[in-house]
Amino acid sequence: MTWYMAQLESWKYPLIVLMMAAESTILPLPSELIIPPAAHLAYTKGNMSVIGIVLAGTFGSWLGATIMYWVARIGGRPLLMRYGRYAMISPEKIEGAERWATKFGAMGIFVSRLLPVVRHLIGIPAGIVRMDYKLFSLFTILGSGIWCAILCWLGIRMGEDKELMRGEYHRIALWVAGIMLVLGGIYYFFVHRHMKQSPAKK
Repeated sequence: MTWYMAQLESWKYPLIVLMMAAESTILPLPSELIIPPAAHLAYTKGNMSVIGIVLAGTFGSWLGATIMYWVARIGGRPLLMRYGRYAMISPEKIEGAERWATKFGAMGIFVSRLLPVVRHLIGIPAGIVRMDYKLFSLFTILGSGIWCAILCWLGIRMGEDKELMRGEYHRIALWVAGIMLVLGGIYYFFVHRHMKQSPAKK
């Protein structure tokens, strides 16, 4: 985070695009650590605009998701099932994402961009089933835009918390605990149960 915040002041939007593109692939890089700090910096120093951050984050998310889509579409399911584990994509994760996509269809692309874990993987089943790329892109952009806007709002609210800005660690702990509680609840009720179902329960 120290490196990111330092580089963000120099590279601004291109860095956000790059980080969010990586976040939308297989890399364990949560967007919750990318967009809120950028929004906080924009709020406190005014060297970036919130709209610019949302657009950069959305474009980066679409770019990363597009890479995953075409890798899955060109490589196919057998290739990913056999070699995906070397890129931290286990067969269980692929099957879970497929169950998610099967259950929720095209709208699942949109919803997945708002949910932890599955948002990184949804491009894989979309590519495997050869979903229309324009439709995939549209739902990815819409969902990513909303998610980035929510994270920007969160970063700004954190910037408005004067006790937090003075480094009072109990305030930091409250923010982190609250965020993790909300994300954990969303993940469990809307993702975990579906991705852990056995094939017989699809």
